[in-house]
Amino acid sequence: MSRTAPRPPADVGRFVSDAWRDRYFAACDAVYALGAAAHAETEVETSFGTTHVYQYLPAEPAARSRTPVVLVHGAGSCSAMWYPNTPALSAERPVYAIDTPGDPGRSIQREPIHRPERAARWLDETLAGLGLGRVHLVGSSYGGWLAVNQAYRRPERLASVTLLDPGGLEKVGLRFFVWIFASLFASFAPKALRPRLAAWLEQPVLIVPELRAMVRTGVRSYRIRRPAPLPLSDDELSAIRTPLYLVLGRRSLLVHPQRQAERIPRLIPGARADILSRTGHGPQIDHAGETNARMLHFMDAVD
Repeated sequence: MSRTAPRPPADVGRFVSDAWRDRYFAACDAVYALGAAAHAETEVETSFGTTHVYQYLPAEPAARSRTPVVLVHGAGSCSAMWYPNTPALSAERPVYAIDTPGDPGRSIQREPIHRPERAARWLDETLAGLGLGRVHLVGSSYGGWLAVNQAYRRPERLASVTLLDPGGLEKVGLRFFVWIFASLFASFAPKALRPRLAAWLEQPVLIVPELRAMVRTGVRSYRIRRPAPLPLSDDELSAIRTPLYLVLGRRSLLVHPQRQAERIPRLIPGARADILSRTGHGPQIDHAGETNARMLHFMDAVD
């Protein structure tokens, strides 16, 4: 009598097939090759599944003892999205890039983590499993929600938090989803048109062939099964005491940049906020040099 494997919970993400998973991983590896070479890869067992982590180390031995940076990517992506940032960051500090369970990376999700208290517990268990007692946490988009949620719920291991055009500050509006779908359709445009569309949409994915292939393959190969996270309230944000740096794109469609650049420093003591011109939702990609320098300067000041 044959037995079938138990079906995972409805709110746990999954690849549609092994073949599509392998195609996606191949596309990811092409993007990883654009950035720094990982010193090691490791897996951390948590209550919610297996978390896959990439480690990058500075060449200078003295820099390896500095407070490390932990990177948390955006929704529908994986740690490969940090390829413009790993060379500069890992030249100065150890860097750990985490594949978030529930997104199409190499982590294996078994239990949902989209509820705030579960997300904070998952990330704390991951940092503990890596042996990290104090880190500079950096989150982009959905990863920004994970980071600010961590600062509110489990701040004990955090030296600082950097939020790159993050979720978690206001409700995601229709304009952001329209931009996402328009960007996806634009990825099918003829090659000659993509630079113009990339400038119009503020979408650097369209002009990096490896990144474009990874995003398109990810959409086809993986099913995300979680709701959009609710933003933190003013009272919750006001309770944060972790040093916090907010970096926004002036043309962001996820948040209202000027509103949040005023609000966050008002609510969180000592928080600072910068708005980068000529960019939208991906300042760490299309303005990588400037964003890397700003992040490192902030971390140096905290340390």
